[in-house]
Amino acid sequence: MPGPASKRRVPMSQPGMADPHQLFDDTSSAHSRGYGAQRAPGNLGYPATSASPQAAFLTNPVSDMAVAYGSSLAAQGKELVDKNIDRFIPVSKLKYYFAVDTVYVGKKLGLLIFPYLHQDWEVQYQQDTPVAPRFDVNAPDLYIPVSLSPPAMAFITYVLVAGLALGTQDRFSPDLLGLQASSALAWLTVEVLAILLSLYLVTVNTDLTTIDLVAFLGYKYVGMIGGVLMGLLFGKIGYYLVLGWCCMSIFVFMIRTLRLKILSEAAAEGVPVRGARNQLRMYLTMAVAAAQPLLMYWLTFHLVR
Repeated sequence: MPGPASKRRVPMSQPGMADPHQLFDDTSSAHSRGYGAQRAPGNLGYPATSASPQAAFLTNPVSDMAVAYGSSLAAQGKELVDKNIDRFIPVSKLKYYFAVDTVYVGKKLGLLIFPYLHQDWEVQYQQDTPVAPRFDVNAPDLYIPVSLSPPAMAFITYVLVAGLALGTQDRFSPDLLGLQASSALAWLTVEVLAILLSLYLVTVNTDLTTIDLVAFLGYKYVGMIGGVLMGLLFGKIGYYLVLGWCCMSIFVFMIRTLRLKILSEAAAEGVPVRGARNQLRMYLTMAVAAAQPLLMYWLTFHLVR
């Protein structure tokens, strides 16, 4: 008979058999074994992932060819757009007309108001290309005619000053301001077209471009704004004094500038000064210069009362 200190022997459960005292089957070990079976020996315990379809496509030689072909199409499309834009809007040429600095703007404004003491009106060239305006005060620019900054008073600033003048007289309205802007723009367009037609009829071979004409014709807005501002401050007396001075200045400026552009070919060809074609060119230069004071007065006299 066994002694009181003897222990009961508990039967060991075999590996494939469940514990008879366990109510539920333990499935965690099975999942753990399954999860562990999916682990790769070199993945630091993380399961090995299969390559995605996108990654497989990117490593395919066919995809490399498709990407290269798409890049080629994009480059050709960009080149085509650049050519068409440059044909209608010469962006590369417009950069030349905005290559200015503060010193040039100050000198140019002084030249527009006091052109009488200026001697050398020739535009400087470097390898058959005119130098940038910031290096030559005689070069045409578009910064002053279209800029909105305070030192360079131009077309947009003229419209704003016209709105100010109309507002001080209790006559301001968006329609009237729009009419003022469209009228000034229409006259500028008519001027450019008339000069181009005249140059064609007179058969003048000149390097004067359409952008040059816009620049030269846009300089008159400097005097127009000065006249309107002085009219607002000092009445009609100030308006007529300042506008009269600016009209004479722009007349002298246009004569001395355009005669080098329009008469340069005649001088190069040795055409006599009193020749018929040369006289037509002189008349054309005088007409363009004389039209500037008339338009300056026409576009501003109703703004000062």
